[in-house]
This record gives sequence, C-alpha cells and structure tokens, in this order.
Amino acid sequence: MTLRTIARAPRLYDLHPPADRLWEDVRAGLALRPRKLPPKYFYDEAGALLFDRITRLEAYYPTRTELRILDRHMGEIVEAIGPSARILELGSGSGLKTRHLLHHLLRPASYMPVDISRAQLMEFATSIAGELPALEVLPVCADYTQEWTPPAGQAQAARTVAFFPGSTIGNFEPDDAVAFLRRVRSLCGPGGGLLIGVDLHKDRPTLERAYNDGEGVTAAFNLNLLERINRECGADFDTGAFRHHAFYDERRRRIEMRLVSTRHSTVTLPGRVPGGREPPSEFHFEPLDFITTEYSHKYTLPDFRELARATGWEVERMWTDERCWFSVWLLRA
Repeated sequence: MTLRTIARAPRLYDLHPPADRLWEDVRAGLALRPRKLPPKYFYDEAGALLFDRITRLEAYYPTRTELRILDRHMGEIVEAIGPSARILELGSGSGLKTRHLLHHLLRPASYMPVDISRAQLMEFATSIAGELPALEVLPVCADYTQEWTPPAGQAQAARTVAFFPGSTIGNFEPDDAVAFLRRVRSLCGPGGGLLIGVDLHKDRPTLERAYNDGEGVTAAFNLNLLERINRECGADFDTGAFRHHAFYDERRRRIEMRLVSTRHSTVTLPGRVPGGREPPSEFHFEPLDFITTEYSHKYTLPDFRELARATGWEVERMWTDERCWFSVWLLRA
C-alpha cells in the first residue's frame, strides 16, 4: 500500500466585491449610450471554463504565442527577476503560464494569485501549493481593478514582481491603463517589477478571426454574460435576441466586442439584489442596438514603451516572437 499526500488548500483571503456590485454596474452600464458592461464580469465559473477553451482555439493566437515567448526566453526572464521574489499575479485564471514560471524561478519566496473567480482561484492555488510545498501561496479573491490591500505573508522576499500575462492590459481604455499601471507600481514598491504580456497591432483579418472563431466559443463566452446577469441579478434577457460581434477599429487600434440586438425587446432588471427598495428598471432594445462588453487594445512597441515610462516604470527587458505579434515586457519600478 502506498500513501498519497493530499495538498492542503491554502488559506483564502476573501476580498470579493459585495453581492450587489454586479447589479449596480449592470444598471449603470445599461443606462449609458452606447451601453457598456465591464468585461471583468465574464468570469463566473461557466465563463472561466469557456475562456479556457478560447485559449486553445486555432484562431486565438495570443495564448500560444505568449507561451512560446516565455518558453524560449525563460532563462533570461528568471535571471532578470532574481531569487527570492514574491510573485503577485493579477487575474490568475487557470494558471497555465504561471505554473511554468513558478517552476523555473530561483527559490521564489511566495506567490499571491488574485482573481475574482473564487472556484478557479482555489483550484489552482491548491494545485500549485501541492507541487511546490516550500512556496508560500496566498490566494486573494478580489477585483484587482479596484483598490485592495495585499495580505502580509510570512516569507521574506527580495522584491515583489507582479505578473500580468495575456494582454489583459488591452482591456483598459487609455486613461484607465495609466491609472492601473501606476497602482501596480505602488503595490510592488521600490525596486519592484512587472512581467506583462502585451498584444501588438497587426493586420485586421488576423485580429478579427481571433475574436470571431468559427467554433462559436467566443460567442458563447460573450452571451454567457447575459446568462449570468439573469441568474445573479434576476434580469430577463432573452439571449436568443442577441448575437456576438467583434471588429477591429484601426483608428483606435482596438478590438471591440459587442452583443448586438437582433429584434425589439425589453429587458427588466429588478430592484437591488438582494433586498432594497429600488424599483425595477426597464431597458428597451431596437434591432442593431448593442452592448459593448470588451475592448482589447493592441499596442505598437514604441507606444507601450511610452506608456510604461509615463506611469513610472523603466523598461528592463522586452521579448517578442518572430512575427512580432505579441510581446512580453519586464518593467522595473
């Protein structure tokens, strides 16, 4: 008989937003013209699983291209980060890229994954704690786009390095990207670093194909947002009355992902959930009305270098693929 060690789940630091935050953001976003919903709400349990499928699609180049960059240059990356680093990951997701990084780092002191999807966060945190028992793992369930305070760990770290892969920085509008990068710099402190993935400007067909896959997974991911609002806020969206659409705005250098109304409909959002006295809100949709659910800005190398400098970061190293489709940057505060 053999004994099998079962990894103990790390302690969760639960800073999840209040239950009615989604309701507040939905009501505010549907009242806008044009209407808009925050992309952070894609990632309920179903949405997180759908996005994991997206990353494996042939048309969706960012994940595999970034992984190739990390694989090819991992030695240089870990040397530049240095030993005994505290890794603070913003939006850890399934941890595909993180696992690879953590296994190669020089005696990492601690790892703090931050994600709004509690179930996926704990699944990955428990897994990595079992694989690297000497590593202090501090999972934080939080909306990392808002103000939050990292818990104090026990391990002594030489420096804090934030890890922000996947080109999620592209989801921020320009002013918000500036504010976010400054906030990350503050979290990391003096001498801190930021290892960040940045998708690059390229031809329209390649970009639009990545966000309009033939398998319909991205469409299901987008429409799942309405299903979540129905379930958690008590709204009555007919998901059959909306279709997924994504296009590249070359002037703004960004993909815009939308849910487009296909017919007349009225959506009712009940009063605040749970409880509260607010009356229901009604939102009327005509054919071709739309809700913007995500922007994905694509940078040029000079543009991102300038953004880094403007937010208090120094470019330490930068790596890209042979086609210059994607880039990975190591910044120093």
